[in-house]
Amino acid sequence: MSAADRPRTRFSQWRERVAQAKVLVAGDVMLDRYWFGEVERISPEAPVPVVKIARSEERPGGAANVARNVRALGAQTTLLSVTGDDEPATILARLLAEEKVTASLLRDATLATTVKLRVIGRQQQLLRVDFEATPSHEVLAAKLADYEQQLRDTDTVILSDYGKGGLAHVASMIALARGAGRRVLVDPKGDEWGRYRGASLITPNRSEFREVAGRWRSEAELERKAEALRRELDLEALLATLGALLAAGAPPADAVAIANEAAGVVVGKLGAATVLPGELA
Repeated sequence: MSAADRPRTRFSQWRERVAQAKVLVAGDVMLDRYWFGEVERISPEAPVPVVKIARSEERPGGAANVARNVRALGAQTTLLSVTGDDEPATILARLLAEEKVTASLLRDATLATTVKLRVIGRQQQLLRVDFEATPSHEVLAAKLADYEQQLRDTDTVILSDYGKGGLAHVASMIALARGAGRRVLVDPKGDEWGRYRGASLITPNRSEFREVAGRWRSEAELERKAEALRRELDLEALLATLGALLAAGAPPADAVAIANEAAGVVVGKLGAATVLPGELA
């Protein structure tokens, strides 16, 4: 049966099984801050707009946003990461608790929690300011031990790499999970994908894939490049999908179809947003 002839896959078919699935998300977390305001004049000090801030919002970002999306779909979700011992970390923990994500955040007093501040005026982003630092070797080693314990009570692992240093031991994490019989999805960063070898699936976007595999002139060439990379890295598949559905036992083809529908919903929202089951068929 061709893809065109297959009956449409709906999230509602998997809703109950997703609710039973246990997903462990590990990776780089951050706090996304948004300052919203009005632009009424240009600064006399430099040719830049002056924004009068009217309100602000804070949302979990990075791997924390991955975890809240998995939880929003109904899966039982645990998040493992490293933060600073500071105000942004406290806010992250509170926001995740409000969304019923079980968060195991190892706090490092020498580390500043990653914060991305966006200034929004006239319905567009005017500026982004990043605050970040790399976790220490000691706290990462402690996180690895915690990760091994968490594997005992999970169905699927999602490793969300934002290049902030939280997945320095990603090869060991993949090996531990695969050794425990768990499926591992990796959301990659950068062009050194060899360190993700042995994962079940890698879920890049098209630009991330192009950075590693090079350009292609046709869908057939894209498929050949993807298959070559899949064999080289010993993967089950290379795709963009929703980890909650795979944890529930959905075939990759079904997960991709529903992920495409979810993407159509989330692009209409601002910043780090979630998709709720009620927004999917």
